[in-house]
Amino acid sequence: MQRISDKLKAAGKSIGLVPTMGYLHKGHLSLIKKSKSKCNITVVSIFVNPTQFAPNEDLSKYPRDIKRDKKILTAAGVDYLFYPEADEIYPSGFQTHVEVENITKILEGEFRPSHFRGVTTIVAILFNAVMPHYAFFGQKDAQQAAVIKRMMQDLKITLKLIVCPIVREKDGLALSSRNVYLSEKERKDALVLNKSLRHAEQLVKEGERVVKKIISEMKKIIFSVDTSNLDYIGIVNAESFEPVKTISSKSSYYILIACKIGTTRLIDNILLKI
Repeated sequence: MQRISDKLKAAGKSIGLVPTMGYLHKGHLSLIKKSKSKCNITVVSIFVNPTQFAPNEDLSKYPRDIKRDKKILTAAGVDYLFYPEADEIYPSGFQTHVEVENITKILEGEFRPSHFRGVTTIVAILFNAVMPHYAFFGQKDAQQAAVIKRMMQDLKITLKLIVCPIVREKDGLALSSRNVYLSEKERKDALVLNKSLRHAEQLVKEGERVVKKIISEMKKIIFSVDTSNLDYIGIVNAESFEPVKTISSKSSYYILIACKIGTTRLIDNILLKI
């Protein structure tokens, strides 16, 4: 992969990287489309990264279908698929990790303490393997994008990170590879995530500024279905990712939610510009 990238760069080509864990959907395709519009060459990586899953999480169950994914990538006009094995990424004796502090301790980091260390390590490896000019991530993983931005800033990584909007089903459910786990009832119940976010957005438009009150109203919607088990709702400054107690004008905020519907853990968020 590095040799290919060296040759492409020597020929004056710009390279875009779309990192994925496979089982591709329209959300991934939106990132690919953005890369193809901005770069001469688009590389998609598929790697189900074991170091970002805790022992009690769904690594073994995580959906995989490389034949299906290859067909999707070919149809989308992707130039290269980077599909390494785990022992190529983490060979025997591997002992180096990239860890971002502070921003990784809240929200996802509180519920998945080792998650972001795994994310930043694999992303740094992918950046070094592919050596892209641009990398494309989805807003659905807003905290992940913020953590990677922090890593890039601190380690002087000069490629450009582009965060693309969430892609949703017609009924509002954010696309996720994990949606295949949901039963028919759970699929309907999962709509409470987006409904609660839209309700919060409306409350802010109507003038509500107290975070506690907004979250309290969101919880009523989340708990209106019996399959929900809420991990967190958080409201943070979109730039610093610092939690806030009050929303002020002339700022941007993420409202973020993580909730199990049945046994399937889903995340979603909305970006508010006040």
